[in-house]
Amino acid sequence: MNVYWTDTSLHHLDAIYRYLAQDSPAYTKRMVDRLTRRSQQIGEFPLSGRMVPEYEMTQIREVIEGSYRIIYYIKSDQIDVLGVIHGAQDIPRSE
Repeated sequence: MNVYWTDTSLHHLDAIYRYLAQDSPAYTKRMVDRLTRRSQQIGEFPLSGRMVPEYEMTQIREVIEGSYRIIYYIKSDQIDVLGVIHGAQDIPRSE
């Protein structure tokens, strides 16, 4: 299944890159590569991620890479990466 990175998720990835690059450009490249490569797993095995506890919807899932949560939405014809957030960050709960 095709995986699309939303504008929001690309903004998150860019922010992660800029933050990490302040200390270690080599580590930064490896981490961003690891984060983006996870989209291959998501595309091949969409249900491999766990349901996001804050939302409790089967279509919204996440995979963990290092300290980051890659949150994605499974549609019938594609997968949208919604965001990449640090595990220490809170995301709004669904009501």
